[in-house]
Amino acid sequence: MSELPGIVIAGASGRMGQMLIRSVLESDKMRLVGALEREGHDWIGRDVGEAMGGVALGVSVYDDPLEPMAQALAVIDFTAPEATIALSGIAAQARAAHIIGTTGMSDEQIARLEPASRHCPIVRAGNMSLGVNLLTQLVKQVSAALDEDFDIEVVEAHHHHKVDAPSGTALMLGEAAAEGRGVDLAKVRDAARDGITGARNRGDIGFSVIRGGDIVGEHEVIFAGAGERITLKHMATDRALFAKGALKAALWAQDKAPGQYDMLDVLGLGG
Repeated sequence: MSELPGIVIAGASGRMGQMLIRSVLESDKMRLVGALEREGHDWIGRDVGEAMGGVALGVSVYDDPLEPMAQALAVIDFTAPEATIALSGIAAQARAAHIIGTTGMSDEQIARLEPASRHCPIVRAGNMSLGVNLLTQLVKQVSAALDEDFDIEVVEAHHHHKVDAPSGTALMLGEAAAEGRGVDLAKVRDAARDGITGARNRGDIGFSVIRGGDIVGEHEVIFAGAGERITLKHMATDRALFAKGALKAALWAQDKAPGQYDMLDVLGLGG
């Protein structure tokens, strides 16, 4: 068992963190070597299995990432932007792959990952599911085929606990649509409509956000023209699919050179 590649999970107490821990434990291709939580969290120093309400696993929860990451192939991180940036520096020191599913990162925060990527592979994706990444490719192709007579709207829905909007996946789809048209999303993004907004600008890419209940994740890209509408949609019904994608990325990264990658690279869809 000890020869299996070691995985560290950041944000261990969160819903996604616990899902990732269970997924690693169920895998026959990797082993759990550590779990991370913020300083002062009541899980620190405890066995992560017991902290999750189960049996002891012989794996501790740390607030200092360096010790567990020194024996790890990768750290999987679905936390918060500033925590992710700090963790990237530790991953670089440990030469461990950093698998990032954190959303809500600004362009400036993403740029701060660059120094770490010179020393370790970083796989960052707004969404780690196979279906969403295929959808991204389709959105790019359809956008390239249609001119600005078709308005583009990205509609996303998530559970009421989600703190960022639009979702990282929605922005990823918007970027794909913009890339298909050869434009900069920052210049054509239309979001947060309220009140008397005036008519929609030709060529804008709009975003609509729904928050409610326990929706795992739904994303729809609408191409609306005069007299016709094309809709591309993905629905997630189980967050385990995100964990599955993250584990796939961790294994894929084990022999990769330092640099920045995404799930299209992992899935062999990059170009």
